[in-house]
Amino acid sequence: HCNNRTIKIPRGKVLGGSSSINGMVYIRGHEEDFNSWSRNGCYGWDYKSILPYFKRSESNMNITMDKNVHGYNGELSVSDLIEPNPLSERFINAAKKIQIKHCNDFNVAKPEGVGIYQVNQKNGKRVSSADAFITPIINRKNLHIYPLTTVDKILFSGNKAEGVIIKRKGYPEQIIKCSKEIICSLGSIGSPDLLLKSGIGDANQIKNFGGTVISNVPGVGNNLHDHVDIMTVFETSSSISYGLSMTYAPNIFKESFKWIFSNRGMFSSNMVECGGFIKTNNALSRPDVQFHFIPIKKSTRGRLLEIGHGISLHTCVLRPKSRGKITRSTISGPPQIDLGLLKDDRDLKCLIKGLRIGRSIIAQLPFSSDGINEISPGEAHVSEHELSKFIRENAKTVYHPVGTCAMGTDLKSVVDPRLRVKGVKGLRIADASIMPNITSGNTNAPTIMIAEKASDMILEDKLVA
Repeated sequence: HCNNRTIKIPRGKVLGGSSSINGMVYIRGHEEDFNSWSRNGCYGWDYKSILPYFKRSESNMNITMDKNVHGYNGELSVSDLIEPNPLSERFINAAKKIQIKHCNDFNVAKPEGVGIYQVNQKNGKRVSSADAFITPIINRKNLHIYPLTTVDKILFSGNKAEGVIIKRKGYPEQIIKCSKEIICSLGSIGSPDLLLKSGIGDANQIKNFGGTVISNVPGVGNNLHDHVDIMTVFETSSSISYGLSMTYAPNIFKESFKWIFSNRGMFSSNMVECGGFIKTNNALSRPDVQFHFIPIKKSTRGRLLEIGHGISLHTCVLRPKSRGKITRSTISGPPQIDLGLLKDDRDLKCLIKGLRIGRSIIAQLPFSSDGINEISPGEAHVSEHELSKFIRENAKTVYHPVGTCAMGTDLKSVVDPRLRVKGVKGLRIADASIMPNITSGNTNAPTIMIAEKASDMILEDKLVA
């Protein structure tokens, strides 16, 4: 469905996980995301119940935010961007011209409109999950950090998880025993894969690749979905954007000094400075598309600076219908990842509508005065057929994979609403893989919320036991 392309899914194999390599955007999601989880059997995961967990971890630097919604005493720093690029403000003003409102706070119950994103930063520098939660307690005697280590398998005694096999660089294979619980937080790729290698998953698949079945849980690895995304790129005659050119070269030195002496300017930017949530149809009850605006003319994802000046606009489907899966054909080696992007044509149609709205924003006066020119897909791509072809050839993701160890009460789910893996004892999962359906926006903040709630449940169940 994407022209048989290979699509990269970078993962954060560092302390702090993907929060150490992401765009730092702090977005919780729409209240209906969580209420739908609850309606489908995940009681205690409705918006009213999970809001305290968002607030508990948050330390918002903007004291004007609504205290009923935001936290100010948590470990995780959330702040306004210190010095966003002027083009980000132009995007907001251009959207107003086509009746898209300005959103001052994307982390209220029902976010809608465009604005500048808040970020996980402090004084212009990234604050990862490791910075927030591990560094302050690094010297605790009951905390042991093993770098350059992979977990190869979970060990069971009957159906009780009792330990793990780990591989550390420079060390022989090692077994770590567990007397209470094992908490699996390897993300939406790693967690289902570890379960499969450990004998938890579809029994026929496990037998076929030579594994030993511990528990037949067919849902393991299924329900993989992500925010499918397309990027539109424009070049401009203005040199306001972050781009390498002879005219901008003096600014690079100026920006470097700003960063060194005051943590301000371009090098304090998360690059994904601005965006928002819009409806492609006014009859919808909530936004179905998200924009990520970048003041750079991108030729490829991941580059900090590009040659020339321009802007890029990412458009993604907030609640994709398409589903993929994580599987194994052998006991060793990497898993097989099928993202399933654009399997459902409804996602393609939503992307086309969103792309057209994005074009309409960029066509407004704040940008059109800059001699703007669309270079990808190009202004000649107008028809649904042309845009469909372009999207299938170029669509990727926003790197938000979820759902492969879905929480629920039905036969398709992998963990129960207390995040315990079905069919075994002493094993929980706390990461984005447990989301039954993806949240409407960037997934880092909801994943931290999941961890906060999981920590309470672990302590509560320990007291009951």
